Amino acid sequence: NWLCLKRLVRFGDTDPAGVIHFHHIFRWSHEAWEDSLERFGCNTTTIFPAYCQAEAFPEIILPIVHCEAEFRIPISTGDVLNIQLIPEKLDGNSFHIKTKFYREKEEAAFTLIRHLAINSKSRERCNLPKCIDQWLAASI
Repeated sequence: NWLCLKRLVRFGDTDPAGVIHFHHIFRWSHEAWEDSLERFGCNTTTIFPAYCQAEAFPEIILPIVHCEAEFRIPISTGDVLNIQLIPEKLDGNSFHIKTKFYREKEEAAFTLIRHLAINSKSRERCNLPKCIDQWLAASI
């Protein structure tokens, strides 16, 4: 399990009801994953495609094939959230990351995001990139 970052909920993160707008939880989950990969030593520019740079496009891409979120308590402006990643390799070409958000010691929300490794040209399933495989093994 990786405890990656703290997040301050800002006014712009909330909806008219004064609670976090749902899409931010997915963005923060992805940012925590990126932060974790960088801390581990993975070069994220070789994992995530760059727009308008066909020559820099990775051979293996990791599209999201499933995502879900659950909010357990209201998350509001001023809340400080601790973010915990729990990655799990599912097989040779897929994994998911459960991301838990805590306000103090209380679980406020979680996401589950599943990725599948595919070849960027053929769109066929393939093995996970070496760095992702190593990151998953280190997270056990």
